[in-house]
Amino acid sequence: MLGGTGRSGRTIAAQLARRGLTAVLVGRDASRLHTAAQPTGSEALLAPSLAAAAVEIRGQSPAVVVNTVGPFTTTAPEVIEACRAVGSHYVDLANDAAALSAAYGMHDAATQAGHTLVTGAGFGVTATESVVAKLCEGRPAPLRVRVDMVPSIAMEEGTAGEALIGTLLGSLHGRRITDGCLAPARIFSDAMRLTLPDGSQVTTASMPSGELLAAHRASGARHVLSATSEAPSSPLIRGMMPVLGTLMRWERLRSFTTRHLARVPVEAKTRPREHSWGHAVVTWTDGETREGWLRLGDAQEFTGAVAAEIARRLLTGEGRPGAFTPAALFGPTLAESCGAAYLLPQRGRR
Repeated sequence: MLGGTGRSGRTIAAQLARRGLTAVLVGRDASRLHTAAQPTGSEALLAPSLAAAAVEIRGQSPAVVVNTVGPFTTTAPEVIEACRAVGSHYVDLANDAAALSAAYGMHDAATQAGHTLVTGAGFGVTATESVVAKLCEGRPAPLRVRVDMVPSIAMEEGTAGEALIGTLLGSLHGRRITDGCLAPARIFSDAMRLTLPDGSQVTTASMPSGELLAAHRASGARHVLSATSEAPSSPLIRGMMPVLGTLMRWERLRSFTTRHLARVPVEAKTRPREHSWGHAVVTWTDGETREGWLRLGDAQEFTGAVAAEIARRLLTGEGRPGAFTPAALFGPTLAESCGAAYLLPQRGRR
């Protein structure tokens, strides 16, 4: 497990332990590795750099490698190449469109190598694509899909981390699927007030993260929009997003910004609501519309459960060669095996 001392790595290790599996935590700091490994009886492997970790993968040929180190557009290619060289299966937590697109582009190479590549193995992609897959089971491709992710996470004291910051900066380029293709769109537009199944309300707005591509693949819809409740509410900040998105196209500036923002201190906070939600609205050409929800607890704990369950299934030979997102590989029941539940109101028409 690359990034074994971070919160995601520790959460996944705990979920693996619940499944009777022992993780090997890989990191750059020996003291932090020892501290992180103790609670779950995990093993520790010191690797001072990503290149050193890739060398260890080639030398030890692990059955499954879980990558929690972001930004994934930077880290994933080198780790995947090392995995492909020795036939190791690969899992990551990527949640930006560029990283998922790059992973999809490796499908043929993974198939030829006989190994499985699973990207987006976290809350956002898994929760939303699972609802879409559930709603579309046995149905023709719909005309239109909108997905909304509504995370609720208890924050621990620490720093923001490069995986989170890299995902956020990588999602500042406004995009949506129009007529089956990625098209420019204003970020944080299409605001919608959602009443959650528990009666509370949130506002979501468009953000082209990994959910966009996963929902498109899960549905085959001509038009797809992805949105999040984490969009900024300030009109001033929303107005600045197109400019920031343009600036973040410069690789050096994005890398510099990622490194520095990743060190921003984060205060411990309880999660804002009892449940996290994945939501989708699917519309077909005949006017039929179906809406669905996936209910779960803490989004971070769900991420750990998803990655651990995928690793367990890959270890037992349940995968198949190629590049996939979680529900694309294991179906919508994967989320249920990780503690989530579907709420599917009766279908209707508009």
